[in-house]
Amino acid sequence: MSEIRALLRAGRSSAAVALVDATLPDADDPTERTWLLLLRLAGVLNLEHSAEYAGTVDRAAAAVRDLGDPGALGYFHALAAQVAHADGSLERCVTHLVRAGRFLTEVDKPDVVTAAAWHNLAVSYSNIWFHDQAADAAGRAREVAASLDMNWHLALPEVQVRFGIYLDHRGDTDGCVRVLRALVNDADRAPRREDNPALPRVIDMDLPWFGYALTRLAALDAGDDRDPRPYLYAAGGDAELADLRSYGEVCRAIAAGDSEAALDRLQRLESAIYNPHLTTLGASEAARLRALAHLVAGDHAAAYAAERSAFQHTASHLDRIQTLLVEGVAARLDHEDLRLTVARYADEALTDPLTGLPNRRHLQQYVEAMAERGETGVLGVLDLDGFKAVNTVHGHLSGDTVLQKAAGALVRIMRRRDFVARYGGDEFVLILPSATMEKTEEIGARITSAIAAEDWASLVPGTPLSASIGWAELNGVERRNGRTEIASAFEIADRAMYQAKAAAMRRRRAGGGLAA
Repeated sequence: MSEIRALLRAGRSSAAVALVDATLPDADDPTERTWLLLLRLAGVLNLEHSAEYAGTVDRAAAAVRDLGDPGALGYFHALAAQVAHADGSLERCVTHLVRAGRFLTEVDKPDVVTAAAWHNLAVSYSNIWFHDQAADAAGRAREVAASLDMNWHLALPEVQVRFGIYLDHRGDTDGCVRVLRALVNDADRAPRREDNPALPRVIDMDLPWFGYALTRLAALDAGDDRDPRPYLYAAGGDAELADLRSYGEVCRAIAAGDSEAALDRLQRLESAIYNPHLTTLGASEAARLRALAHLVAGDHAAAYAAERSAFQHTASHLDRIQTLLVEGVAARLDHEDLRLTVARYADEALTDPLTGLPNRRHLQQYVEAMAERGETGVLGVLDLDGFKAVNTVHGHLSGDTVLQKAAGALVRIMRRRDFVARYGGDEFVLILPSATMEKTEEIGARITSAIAAEDWASLVPGTPLSASIGWAELNGVERRNGRTEIASAFEIADRAMYQAKAAAMRRRRAGGGLAA
């Protein structure tokens, strides 16, 4: 395990993942297996192997749940947040970050891996430009490290570098220079490496961040004459470090007054990035460096246009945070409504643990009680269209989040006297007491519209979701032809649901778009 961690710290994640894969088949101890899976997740994140994210997250999630250790859970959620961010889901990302912090504060006796988990949490907050939270987590990491004599006084330079360039993106260049210069001065005062006295004694993967601070200062005409390349090229070849080197070379060209080379490098760099919002240094950095390159060339109009682009990227991120806040409040209200819906049932055996909704057993009891009272109504079976793709693309952890959000939407849209249960998988059952089949078209349209209106694109990008519903009558008869009424009604409604799903599929194939 220590060898794997050493490879990750050296920026050699390919070798680390290969070693994990060779070790896992013989790992019988649950704790060892859990940490191997967590280190594998860290490795594929460093390598940006996005095709492996969902499967690796699912395996690690199952392992940490079984282990139940708060340190491992905190470590997992800090990494899962980065996967959610890579998927484009800021909401899911922040949820993981909050959970990570809560689990880590529950650790009774912090150890080296606790310090590493706080480190990862700081990095994850920094990745989404939540700088106050990143600084707090970085402080926690240093506190744990100091209590263990780990000598981490120069740890987490990436948090400070990102904070510095964020200030520059907002127009506070002086603040950026102060932050980056303080980081460089700390590195100059640090103990030196025995193998290379020119470099501070920090882990290899931190050195390129110091190198980028040097090149960024030089691009702002606030640097010194030292060569930053020993820092930039000191570690392995992980994707994040490769980004730093590429941007660092752009900064070096700007500092040398070679705007043509800087702009050419930027164009090649941006053409290789599939999503500028997910780059190591954020969406605004390329635009800001382009502005500096145009200034070197004396093209003030182009510099102004690039500067405006940098501001727009920063403002777009702030808009996403505002949206997240509004959606977070809505989700909390949904949860409160859901809690009120099931609060009168104290028996956990009647509640679905994932969504908090009544479960199949509770549904059976509810319909039987209706039949005893002679009460009529309508039963609906709702299925989430596209849910299988969510699990395939984003993993089962994201699928669980989708089910929880769908449950909240159903509780919000249904009437107070209606009954909503999770039947299993992505199937929900709706009971509408006293309703008639004549009303189901209107009610069904309202429900499916509410499901379609959820912001699935931000939660599970690229996997659209909708809903299909089938309906059946409940006649208030406890048994019919030797079968319980719910069994008969469910069978009828289930067939109707599949017919609705097939009709929606035909409309999509004919170009009619998603079903409401």
